[in-house]
Amino acid sequence: MTQTEQPAYTTANWNQPPHNRHSFQHMSALFQTTQIRRSGDRTSNLKYALEDLSQLPYPVSKNETQPLQHFLDSTYTDAFVVLQDGVVITEQYFKNMSQHTPHLLNSVSKSFVGMLAGIAVDDGALVADHLVSNYLPQLADGAFRHTTLQTALDMTAAVAYSEDYDQRTDDFWHEAAVVGWRPDLQTDTSPRSLLDYCQQRSQTEQDEGAHFHYRTVLTNLCAAVIESAVGQPFDEYFAQRLWQPMGCEQDANVVIDATGLPYMGAGMSACARDLARFGELLRNDGFYNDTQIVPASWVRDTRLGNDQVRQLFAASEYRGLLPNGHYRNQVWADPTAQEIMCLGIHGQSIYVNRAKALVCVKLSSHPYPADFPLYGTTYRALRALAAER
Repeated sequence: MTQTEQPAYTTANWNQPPHNRHSFQHMSALFQTTQIRRSGDRTSNLKYALEDLSQLPYPVSKNETQPLQHFLDSTYTDAFVVLQDGVVITEQYFKNMSQHTPHLLNSVSKSFVGMLAGIAVDDGALVADHLVSNYLPQLADGAFRHTTLQTALDMTAAVAYSEDYDQRTDDFWHEAAVVGWRPDLQTDTSPRSLLDYCQQRSQTEQDEGAHFHYRTVLTNLCAAVIESAVGQPFDEYFAQRLWQPMGCEQDANVVIDATGLPYMGAGMSACARDLARFGELLRNDGFYNDTQIVPASWVRDTRLGNDQVRQLFAASEYRGLLPNGHYRNQVWADPTAQEIMCLGIHGQSIYVNRAKALVCVKLSSHPYPADFPLYGTTYRALRALAAER
């Protein structure tokens, strides 16, 4: 490379089109990451009965349909894997992606935190209704002084925090700057760690538990709470209690802050097949690879919710996504439709339809973070696929 040449993507432009299609598959080359280690002798074998789903119709408007292949080609798909009854029925990769390639998950990362919290509660290391300051005393004052682990998991905590991805100086981007995602927002007074960022939050925007408001800071808070409660680095606990028992075939990786805490709000990368394994775990109430990995009661509570979380969700701006749904333990769910979803910006999705024993993984590189028409297309297509099974 000559002095005048520049790399195609940098930490300044990595998440902007067209660079994001490449950088989403190479996060470890850009940022400090930690590995979530697989166990080489415990890989769970996937069964295959491949079908051609490319011509299955899905609605693009009230009076028009297109084949499923059109959906994949027109929505910046990088990987698409579908399982039914635990058997892979389709697997496709695009634009240099392969079955071995880790891909940035963005907020799909959050759902792993939700399930790890359930494991830690079952271990007796955590109590969901206890204050987070019981585990992180430095948060006893400030915006999290009344926050419990459960209100953080359900995104109903009081902290003031804006999450508008299209606003380049939004709170979300200032927090992401802590792990190097926005170097232009870093200053000499910027917080050094994700926990420092939490400690600096002093303002609240609501009463604790009063409203559902999606905020990435709450996931990173939960990761810090879990790490403190179990007395073990979060990445090690993740590997030993969830990733390895699932029999994942590849290591995952997560962007970390200066103290080594993983940026679980948005920074995990994994291969599509291992995400399909996680979808199967959710479909089967925490049971996978012949093991009850996450307590069944925790996963049932996650997917069934309760009157309170349903009412808060119905009063939020997200009610159109899941008209009968809720958000619980870092997971989106609609018990009426028997759907479970893990979602991330730029088009990352794990879609579970328990009525049809269906798990769909779609990894994407949408040009812009929150393109709602593309998300609408995705769920029309996945629900059409489910309806045909």
